[in-house]
Amino acid sequence: MPNLSIKDVPEAWAQALRERAARNHRSLQGELMALIQRVVEPGSLPPDASTRPLTSQHRGWKTVEQIAAELRANPHDAKLCRELPRGVDIIREERDAR
Repeated sequence: MPNLSIKDVPEAWAQALRERAARNHRSLQGELMALIQRVVEPGSLPPDASTRPLTSQHRGWKTVEQIAAELRANPHDAKLCRELPRGVDIIREERDAR
């Protein structure tokens, strides 16, 4: 696969790209690939989290606060979540079993 290189990128642009990558939970390389893919293949990727409004129709693109509010609004779902083991408990159990 070919490599691309961009020289003399202004520091402000580089910082903005690093921040955008962090917001989208990607590495800088991953963010640049996503941007290039969006230009080369329009419609191939969903809008990134920094520009897309978070609504109920965008399942999987919710903030922690939105998910918590939904759980508080539906006591049945909240009860189910409390009954599930926590990740830290699973890790401790696996560690202690060694």
